[in-house]
Amino acid sequence: MAGTSHGHTPAAWTGVIIAFIGFCVAGVFMVAANPLGFWAGIAVIFGGGIVGYAMKLAGLGMPKESSELAEARARAGEAQVSH
Repeated sequence: MAGTSHGHTPAAWTGVIIAFIGFCVAGVFMVAANPLGFWAGIAVIFGGGIVGYAMKLAGLGMPKESSELAEARARAGEAQVSH
């Protein structure tokens, strides 16, 4: 995955950080036996997904791969296998 920069975008980082905060909030309130705080943490987790997706739509995610690039990648993979 390092060669494709999978997940190395502002949209991915922001969504994951927000979701991580939501997991922390939900975990603390679950231990504290506070259902309202737990569900608030779950809402923050879903909010992280929504924010990440919105940022992707705004152009801050990975660009779509063109058909020419996909074909070139397939040819390069075949060349590596044949050697």
